[in-house]
Amino acid sequence: MSPRTEPRTGTGTRTRARTRTRTRTRDADAMAVTAFVLGLVGLLVMNLLLGPVAVVLGALALYRRTTRPGRARLAIALGITDVLVLVCLVTADGTWSWSLT
Repeated sequence: MSPRTEPRTGTGTRTRARTRTRTRTRDADAMAVTAFVLGLVGLLVMNLLLGPVAVVLGALALYRRTTRPGRARLAIALGITDVLVLVCLVTADGTWSWSLT
């Protein structure tokens, strides 16, 4: 005799998929916010490092379909601006950092 088993309804699979989707969206939202903050901070310090990181994180957030696409696009724009500010600094006075003198 075989043990009695209850019929599977498949709700466990749907629940796991829904949880995975929510987690992925939450991760993408966190990436968009992080990229935005790094882009802002990169305008003042460490342009060479924070600018490209903001661009990559913003693009990943858009790829993963964040619920904050405006923030991700702004992060990409800020990251590009970070690199442009660095280029302007280097051509203006030949230094890789801000100087007040």
